[in-house]
Amino acid sequence: MQTPQKIAVVGSGLVGTLLAIYLKKLGHTVHVFDRSPDIRTVEFSGRSINLVMSHRGWKTLEDIGLEDEIRKIGIPVDKRGIHLQDGSFIAQNYGKEGEVIFSLSRGVLNRRMIDLAEEAGVEFFFNHKIWDVTLSDATLHIGETERGEWSDLHYDKVFGADGAFSRIRHRMQRQSMFDYSQEFMKLGYKELHIPANPDGTHKIDKNSLHIWPRGNFMLMALSNLDGSFTCTLFMPFEGENSFEHLKDEAALVEFFAEFFPDTKAVIPDLVKDFFKNPTSYLAIMKCYPWAYEDKVALIGDSAHAIVPFYGHGMNAGFEDITVLNEMITKYGDDWKMVFSEYQKSRKPNADAIAELSRRNFVEMSTKTADAKFLLQKKIEKWFSDKHPDKWMPLYSRVTFSLQPYSEALAIGDFQNKIMEEVMQLPNIEEQWNSEEVENKIIQLLNK
Repeated sequence: MQTPQKIAVVGSGLVGTLLAIYLKKLGHTVHVFDRSPDIRTVEFSGRSINLVMSHRGWKTLEDIGLEDEIRKIGIPVDKRGIHLQDGSFIAQNYGKEGEVIFSLSRGVLNRRMIDLAEEAGVEFFFNHKIWDVTLSDATLHIGETERGEWSDLHYDKVFGADGAFSRIRHRMQRQSMFDYSQEFMKLGYKELHIPANPDGTHKIDKNSLHIWPRGNFMLMALSNLDGSFTCTLFMPFEGENSFEHLKDEAALVEFFAEFFPDTKAVIPDLVKDFFKNPTSYLAIMKCYPWAYEDKVALIGDSAHAIVPFYGHGMNAGFEDITVLNEMITKYGDDWKMVFSEYQKSRKPNADAIAELSRRNFVEMSTKTADAKFLLQKKIEKWFSDKHPDKWMPLYSRVTFSLQPYSEALAIGDFQNKIMEEVMQLPNIEEQWNSEEVENKIIQLLNK
């Protein structure tokens, strides 16, 4: 058990709130600050991408006994539902029988997490703007405006969980020997909506992550408990088939009629949603170090913002908490060692999931519509079912295991080289599940 301390968490998002629960249960006094209003009191819509919880996220929740509470507000998703432009539909299971991810509304989940944190004794301070932090003594500087009068709030420790544009990290960036990079993708996204049927049921299969892959752009949809789906249109800002060309109702309706004709029956408010909701940006942010001495540490998107195409932003942030907790258990009151080992453990894995997420856009938007790619996935599943000790597909390594992301990436690259050779075999379409193919994969694995 640690000596109780007074700890501030800046940011009341999912990672900050769950971290606060962990710290409170360890006996600390925990205050969470957020410049925004209490999410439980405001309408939450317009720029959301539904979340998916996988093994890593569940592990963090299970360790603190919250998994059952969160499962109540999620919907199990066991497959991709791929909608091709010609109107055909392909279902592609994610893993083995019983392996599912859970679709969760970001707003519903965040509200529930704050309730659970308050029940645990965490104090929240909404509409409180933290502008800066003194790293050497963990003092927060708060005020109404950035250039107005500030007051000081003194803490033993400060955690920056305030997202990709973190004020805590902004202060850390001004140190020497602090590495930082930020890359905006040329893609943006816009939230759309599939409402529930009049009787509250879902218009399309609720247990699929629906994808309409169209090359350099795509539409996706994930189910909500109320029978609706949160849809997200990902596409370039500029160029052919981009947001810049969808400036009026006629262009939008024509575009959807050409590329997403089967959505006409299920997205009745397309025009209203499209022009009401903002076009949002996607960025990848990396930095290091994540900690200053034994006083201040970054966690979640503040340390490693990624793009959403693997569905692991939340899961990676929750896994940060798992590792931090392991270091606390190991090193107790030696917070300098806790922070040092935490960041050393997490940094390579955060970089790996950033790369995996970037790559997965191409898989979702292009490859899922490619017959050769679908055959490759079929072969991998067939071989994995026969030889689970020899092969676990990359998606399963990332989503249905706790293997470090960096190891999953390296093994995935190795397996992909093998599959490139296998897919070149003569008549692979006819003999994909033959003894010859099986022996070829085993031979390449043993090289």
